[in-house]
Amino acid sequence: MNRRGFLFGALALALTSLSPTPSEAQARFQPSRFSVQVRGTGPDVILIPGLTSGRDVWSAAVAAVPGHRYHLVQVAGFAGEPARGNREGTVVGPLADEIARYIVDRRLQRPAIVGHSMGGTLAMMIGARHPNLAGRIMVVDMLPQPSGLFGGNARDMSPFADTIRNMVASPGGRRLLGNLMNAFSPPASSNSRSDPDVVARATHDLAGIDLAAQLPRIRAPMMIVYASPDPRGAAALDRTFANAYARARGARLVRIDGAGHMVMLDQPARFAAAMRDFLGR
Repeated sequence: MNRRGFLFGALALALTSLSPTPSEAQARFQPSRFSVQVRGTGPDVILIPGLTSGRDVWSAAVAAVPGHRYHLVQVAGFAGEPARGNREGTVVGPLADEIARYIVDRRLQRPAIVGHSMGGTLAMMIGARHPNLAGRIMVVDMLPQPSGLFGGNARDMSPFADTIRNMVASPGGRRLLGNLMNAFSPPASSNSRSDPDVVARATHDLAGIDLAAQLPRIRAPMMIVYASPDPRGAAALDRTFANAYARARGARLVRIDGAGHMVMLDQPARFAAAMRDFLGR
């Protein structure tokens, strides 16, 4: 073999060794219940939006807090994402397990997890079910018992949750649920394109969840960010969140005044400051 042939052969061998084998490529886990866009470089942070929301709700925060590799989750069936793995059955629990599997498959080393609303429920579920996976957890405007946001509890909300789930059985019910989604989605967003059936089943799941007893299982440091739209109710809100997270290990409570449920959109600068503090930058 001449020198040129030897060099080309060596180069081909080197490129082959750097490329994944077909079996490795096939083995890599591809989520069916969510999709991910990865932006930036640095320590890993997983961002999970809430019910009906898309990953765009995090755009301002990602721009304001650089220096991290953000994994922006979008739930299948929300904000124009095809329903795929969420086409039927329970949504929230299997979704938490699939995000945990993504962390393991991508070999993320104890990433920070930030979840808004339903995303906060998912973050806590991951932390409780898989205590070694999360490095730290930020829950944004969500209680361990989601129905508590409406002054109820999982037991009392069960009939209402069944009603929401059953609304999609009729055209009129689907239209009503679609109108409700439009009313509670961020303005000028794609959230109105959420699949009503997926939203109804996810809402049903959330209404029956109570993670209070599981909080001690979460080993990761936690920051709880919550919105206070009216200063007259701030003290009562402080008590509600303090009591709800009393069993969490050293959870830090951060109230953001002048904001509604979409905290990151209502007070982007204050939210970015809280996230910067949470991530240590």
